[in-house]
Amino acid sequence: MDLLMAGILVITIAVAVAGFTLIARRLLDLRFGTIRTLLAAALVLGIAGPLMRSFIGMVDPDDPSITPLWFLILAVVCTLLAGMVFLVIAEALVPPGSLPGPVELVRGLRGRMVRSRRYLQITRILVRHGLGPYLRGRDPDLGASSSRVRLARSLREALDDAGVTFVKLGQILSTRGDLLPVEFVEELRLLQDRVTSAPWAEIEPVLVAELGGPVAETFADFEREPLAAASIAQVYRARLKTGEEVVVKVQRPGIVAVVEQDLDIVARLARTLERRTQWGRAFGVGDLSRGFAEALREELDFRIETANMAAVAAASAGEPVHVPVPYPELSGRRVLVMERLKGAALGSAVPEGRDRRELARTLLDTLLRQIMLHGVFHADPHPGNIMLLADGRLALLDFGSVGRLDGAMRAALQRLLGAMDRGDPLGVSDALLEVVSRPDEIDENELERELGRFMARHVVTGVAPDMQMFGRLFRIVSAHGLSVPPEVAAVFRALATVEGTLAWLAPGFDIMAEARAFSARHLQEESTPTRLRQAVEQEALSLLPMLRRLPRRIERIAGAAEHGRFSLNVRLFADERDRRHITGLLHQVLITVLAATTGIMAVLLLGTDNGPQPTPGVGLYQLIGYNLLVISAILALRVLVTVFRQDR
Repeated sequence: MDLLMAGILVITIAVAVAGFTLIARRLLDLRFGTIRTLLAAALVLGIAGPLMRSFIGMVDPDDPSITPLWFLILAVVCTLLAGMVFLVIAEALVPPGSLPGPVELVRGLRGRMVRSRRYLQITRILVRHGLGPYLRGRDPDLGASSSRVRLARSLREALDDAGVTFVKLGQILSTRGDLLPVEFVEELRLLQDRVTSAPWAEIEPVLVAELGGPVAETFADFEREPLAAASIAQVYRARLKTGEEVVVKVQRPGIVAVVEQDLDIVARLARTLERRTQWGRAFGVGDLSRGFAEALREELDFRIETANMAAVAAASAGEPVHVPVPYPELSGRRVLVMERLKGAALGSAVPEGRDRRELARTLLDTLLRQIMLHGVFHADPHPGNIMLLADGRLALLDFGSVGRLDGAMRAALQRLLGAMDRGDPLGVSDALLEVVSRPDEIDENELERELGRFMARHVVTGVAPDMQMFGRLFRIVSAHGLSVPPEVAAVFRALATVEGTLAWLAPGFDIMAEARAFSARHLQEESTPTRLRQAVEQEALSLLPMLRRLPRRIERIAGAAEHGRFSLNVRLFADERDRRHITGLLHQVLITVLAATTGIMAVLLLGTDNGPQPTPGVGLYQLIGYNLLVISAILALRVLVTVFRQDR
């Protein structure tokens, strides 16, 4: 019997909870989390009994009328109202997603313990190198060059000690002359991956898993000693069954977990610095960390690099710079197989007996063609990513960072560089506003004057460009509230990086003069009679359908105007999204008006003493007023909970 009563009690509670959940969702028109719904249902069950006894106690139990039923309904509604008030308060104070669930909480605690140990390790490294005060909000002293050099050296040493992710962060920052002073860029360029190679016993399982079988089934010969070892991958020599000499890039085992943990720490540190320090906000460290994380995650997936190699090779067909051929059928997420090139990295090779200026001109011409003509370009052309082949040609390596531009963006960049070549500040300003994302309000006259001063300083004959040129241009853009799209920033970073490569390869190489020569050659290629005829034919074909319809439309307009029937039809809220938005606003306003009206009526009825007296203590008007007050409260709660959700 006790077991039966317990079962009935459980079923009753379950039905009550389900009923409350359904009613609350229906009345408030929102779904709530399971935990907060159960807590609200528990509150309802806890106060339902006492509240009903209190309300029923106001009525004579022997009263044959329906008055006891009205008080019972009022008690039930007040109980439901209490639960809904709890839900709305919880929605305001603890929005959904602001607190983790039980499973996420356990995982978060475990991850927090691991992260805390890494935090302490990184903090000790930063303090040891004298960077602790800058974490607490102190602005770095960037006034004197000696101070910048000292701080840049401390930052480079700290990043070097912190491990693979932070070394990569420093290497990427070394390409951001648009954001960092030149002393930081030059110092961070010294960061290199200096790691001990992983043993073959750890590398072989990665190869077997990616190849789908033993190494000997795919390769006729595979050297166990790595050709090179970096922080993310190791490179091996190998020969395919078909006889081709290849190199195999294999990701280090377990590196993804290490990088993901450090990326989480980098993101948290960036948010802290941006929130607490002025220099963090000025440098935009939050955006930097997000861009860095995205780039590094792409670098961890060799399938992206394989696709990038194929895209750049297709865009560079016929160019004198070679792109190694990948083997997609043998490559995967952690293994990349590509053609083996004979030569040495440009950073360690001295092109003796070769014309350095001709090599520099070839490299710049290839990069400009990739950017301006094909829209697919190598975004990190530093000396370590360029190889000097045995036959004297140059080859591009490491395609983890590749930029892409659509036709409209390429045309805008061509107009921008053409205006800079002509020394036309107005043309540069107009073209720049096509390239970047502009705010609603901008002082175009001041922007034009700033660009004129920039060109007078950097874009003149006899003045060699440097990293400060691109940094100055980005600072002008930022100062006027313009937002540079990532693909355009990649172009300027690539040009800034290749400028350093060209300066090392051929000191005194005039990048602006060569860029002008490239522009002149490209203009000549596009100005041949055949090209001009093709362009005219394409434009005519695109305009022909419109030109065929134009006379009829002009005749209709003229006829309507002549007979006084010319009119304009304007359709308001033609977009379904606009109609939904307006409907939602009207719905909310209507509920608000109903809540206010019902509340006023309830107050007026509660203040009325005359009328029938169903009970000695409560009149009919007061009973109706209490019910209207509950309805008003429910309507007000529906508006409030919608507002709280929309605020997020």
